[in-house]
Amino acid sequence: MMMYEICAQTDPGLVRKNNEDAVAFDADTGVCLLADGMGGYNAGEVASSMAVTFINAEMSRWLAQAGVQATAKEICRAIEICVENANRSILDAAQANFNYQGMGTTLVVGVFQEHRLIVGHVGDSRCYRLRGQELLQITKDHSLLQEQIDAGLLTPRQSLTALNRNLITRALGVDGVQLETYEYRVEPGDTYLMCSDGLSDMVGDEDIAIILRNPRSTMEYKKLALLEAAKRGGGRDNISVVLIQAIEDSSRRGLLSRMLGK
Repeated sequence: MMMYEICAQTDPGLVRKNNEDAVAFDADTGVCLLADGMGGYNAGEVASSMAVTFINAEMSRWLAQAGVQATAKEICRAIEICVENANRSILDAAQANFNYQGMGTTLVVGVFQEHRLIVGHVGDSRCYRLRGQELLQITKDHSLLQEQIDAGLLTPRQSLTALNRNLITRALGVDGVQLETYEYRVEPGDTYLMCSDGLSDMVGDEDIAIILRNPRSTMEYKKLALLEAAKRGGGRDNISVVLIQAIEDSSRRGLLSRMLGK
C-alpha cells in the first residue's frame, strides 16, 4: 500500500505586498491544489482562494464517498466538474463586484491514490516528478511562451530570457475553462512538486532537482529550501510549493507476507 507525505507553503516573496497564491491539501483523500491568482484590488487572491477552497472541499467529499474503487476516468470527470463549478463561482463574483472584474487564477490539482496520480492543470503553474535522479515536468504550460517553443520560434534556452514570459493562454475566470488532465503511475520513493511561477521563474530545473535529491533532507527542509532559493533568485513574485512524497507502507506489506507465509 502506498502512503503519501504532504507539505505545502506559500510566501509573498520579496517584492509584492500581497500574496495572490493559494495552496491546500487533504491528506485523507490525497487531494493537493495550488493556484496563482491575477487581478487588481486584491482580486487575484480572491480568485485563487476561491478555487482551492471550493475544489478541495468538493473533491475531498466526492473521493470520501467514491473511495479507491473510482476509476481514473471517473476521477478526471469529477475534477472537471469541480473546476467548472469553481470557474462559474469566480465569474459570478467578478460580475457581482466591480473590483473583482477580470480576476482569474491558474490551477494545478492532483489526486494521489494508491499507485496512481491524476493531475489536472490550467495555466502555467506546474507539477514536477523526481524519480531516482531524474526531474521531469509532467504538466505543460498553457502560455504564449510554450506555444512559441512548440512552434519552433524559440528554443528552451532562448525562452529563459524571453519577454512576456508570464502571458498565459488558459485560466479560471473565463467562459469555457479548458482543463488538461493526465494519469501517471506512482512508484515508491517518487517526489512530486507543485509550484507557481514564482518558483519556476526564479530557480532553474537543475537547481530544483538538487534540492529535491538530497537524501538527508526532510520534506519540510526541502520545502523551505525551495522558497529560499526563489528569494535568492530575486523573489519577484509570490512563491508557492506543494511537496508530495510516495512511501510504500512496508509494515502492511510485511503483514501480508506473513499471512501468505512468504
